[in-house]
Amino acid sequence: MILSPILPRIGNELGIEAAVLGTLVSAYSLMVGIFAVISGPISDRIGRRRILLLGTGVMALALSLHVFIVDYASFLVLRMLAGIAGGVLSGSAVSYIGDWFPYDRRGWATGWVMSGSAFGQIIGIPLGIVMAGRWGFRAPFYMFAVTMALTFILIWFRIPQPPVRRHDVPLSIRGAARDYWTMLRRKEIALAALAFFMMYVGVSVYVVYFPTWLENARGATSGQIASLFLIGGIANVLAGPWAGRLSDRIGRKGIILMSSCGLSLVMLLTTPLLSTLWIAYPIFFLSMVLIAMRISPFSALLTSLVDDQRRGSLMSLTVALGQVGFAAGGAVAGPLYATVGYGSNTILGAISVLGMGVIVWRWVPEPRTDVRATRGKSSSAEGAPGEVLITETSPLGGEAS
Repeated sequence: MILSPILPRIGNELGIEAAVLGTLVSAYSLMVGIFAVISGPISDRIGRRRILLLGTGVMALALSLHVFIVDYASFLVLRMLAGIAGGVLSGSAVSYIGDWFPYDRRGWATGWVMSGSAFGQIIGIPLGIVMAGRWGFRAPFYMFAVTMALTFILIWFRIPQPPVRRHDVPLSIRGAARDYWTMLRRKEIALAALAFFMMYVGVSVYVVYFPTWLENARGATSGQIASLFLIGGIANVLAGPWAGRLSDRIGRKGIILMSSCGLSLVMLLTTPLLSTLWIAYPIFFLSMVLIAMRISPFSALLTSLVDDQRRGSLMSLTVALGQVGFAAGGAVAGPLYATVGYGSNTILGAISVLGMGVIVWRWVPEPRTDVRATRGKSSSAEGAPGEVLITETSPLGGEAS
């Protein structure tokens, strides 16, 4: 997320045209997508903790290597290396929640984990923007390399490994591809994956060039952009756990549809309403609230669509498609912004997020829960059409159906 607010500075320091700056975002997202697909089946077999350690270690290395950036090509290569690490991490983080928490608490747990990311945004993004303005665009990446190394240490000492279910079939490329194809043949999973893709297309098209537009059209400074992302991070911290906890009580699909409709409207109203810079603060705050209201319930909803033996594969697949969507949005956002103007970015973003909400509401099933334990793993079976029955079991053993 640091790339979006410092894209103008990167372009100035390295002499990169504005129309291609978005590809630096796209390259990262594309590699996240590819390696999320690869790492998902592996995490199902060796456990999420080992994958999280591998991802944080490679990410710390990739970020530290940003010292060698001298031009667009070298930046692109290191963004791709960081994307490899991001792909290893992305699906496993959410899958771990599905391993450890019962379905009726996954919204709450996902909300808190997402708020951790948002809290990092509150501190890291504004600080990174200030550091980039004072010491150059490479400075934030050095800071993030240190924090990622600390994350590796935290996982090593404090994050336990839930029990890993034994697989009778050895892991192979052909077997993993067959598992992915089997999942995608289920209509609800295919449409959920499409919804995840559309969600990230909409967010990327809207957010990536928002700071650039504010600087060029409204005269925003780097300090004001930093404070804007601070406000956005606060919105995420406030909304993420609340939305997740609320979805545990009243269901996920209604919250997802409501937030998608609201975010679509906010996007469409951005350029007409934002006549002076101060209006950007409530608009961005509300945008981040609505984005957080979708992510936590949707992630929790996805964990219920398959059993725990395939959860890592499903979450990695959806994360991959989401990152491909973010890459596609970032790649399209640059030419749209340069040739038509930022208003076209907001329109495309609004269409994408509204489409995502409709797909989830109409075609992704909402589970009906029969909770037998307060904490643990879950497995699922198909019930009546459009319905999934969930029962719970302890992480230490016991029956599940």
